[in-house]
Amino acid sequence: MGFSDEIMSWYAQNQRQLPWRGSNDAYRIWLSEIILQQTRVAQGLPYYQKFVDKYPDIVAFANAPEDEILKLWQGLGYYSRARNMHAAAKTVASEYGGKFPPSYAEILKLKGVGKYTAAAIASIAFNEPVAVVDGNVYRVLARYFGIDEPIDGAKGQKLFFELANQLIDTNYPAIYNQAVMEFGALYCKPQNPDCGNCIFATTCKAFKDKTVSQLPVKAKKTAVKTRYFNYLFIDKEGSTYLQKRTNKDIWLNLFEFPLIETQAALADKNVLLEHSDFEKIINGQAVKFIRKSYHTVHKLSHRDIDAVFWHIGVEPLFLINNSLIFEVGLGTLHQYGVSKLTERFISEYIEKETSK
Repeated sequence: MGFSDEIMSWYAQNQRQLPWRGSNDAYRIWLSEIILQQTRVAQGLPYYQKFVDKYPDIVAFANAPEDEILKLWQGLGYYSRARNMHAAAKTVASEYGGKFPPSYAEILKLKGVGKYTAAAIASIAFNEPVAVVDGNVYRVLARYFGIDEPIDGAKGQKLFFELANQLIDTNYPAIYNQAVMEFGALYCKPQNPDCGNCIFATTCKAFKDKTVSQLPVKAKKTAVKTRYFNYLFIDKEGSTYLQKRTNKDIWLNLFEFPLIETQAALADKNVLLEHSDFEKIINGQAVKFIRKSYHTVHKLSHRDIDAVFWHIGVEPLFLINNSLIFEVGLGTLHQYGVSKLTERFISEYIEKETSK
């Protein structure tokens, strides 16, 4: 058997039973593919089920409030995916009568849908013979064929896309695509691949040449920048303040405590007290105490967020004269969609403090 036949035969015997498998419902395939981008299956499964239960079809998804979708998405990260999904759902509902367009080219036009996701939906839902190329596919093909062309360059991406489309079984594109992705996820893993039990142990060039750990090749390294966030947890005896993040930046449209971003970490609370943004928020009102309550570095794909949550005690008559910052009860914080960083602070600090 050739590569395609062998990997599809392996898949027939070894595929995981996942709720979207065996279905040609484009909505559920789309939902699963977006959720599982940069997310492990074990972590993504509960989210998939929550979304399907809440929004059984794409029209229901399109009609949902964005805040509600972001709240359900909370904990997955990469919140732009959820916002793009909402935009794509609205397009499908308004321009395609609530049904996904049945071609790769049309699916690719939807917000947040790249070549990989469009190929997955087109092949699995509509049996269109267009190959998926994701991290798993790059890894399997690079190792099996011994390809050392960097996968993050235009030449490499073109090479792998063309190769994948030469290999795809045009009669069973859905099975082939899922087989390659599944094999990369279960056997040809980034670290510690199971080469000893691999069906391609006798034909894989990288295994023969002892270059498995070197493939696939990436030419570029992502530069990581550190940002310094100072969150103000204003403790008003049973209530606090939130704002909605409106900058076109990370965590857009999520809720957070009033934030002061600085160029470097603040040495102590006195530096914060003298900051002009802090003075605008407090506006000369009495502060009972201020202390650094929580400090962590939250790592994103190309950003490290050095975050300090300042616990600030204020009097019951304290008010903030800013329409973007609003008061909420401490017991209602769980109702708002927040970043994983803020969620961790709420559960690890605020909930413990208020339960004393």
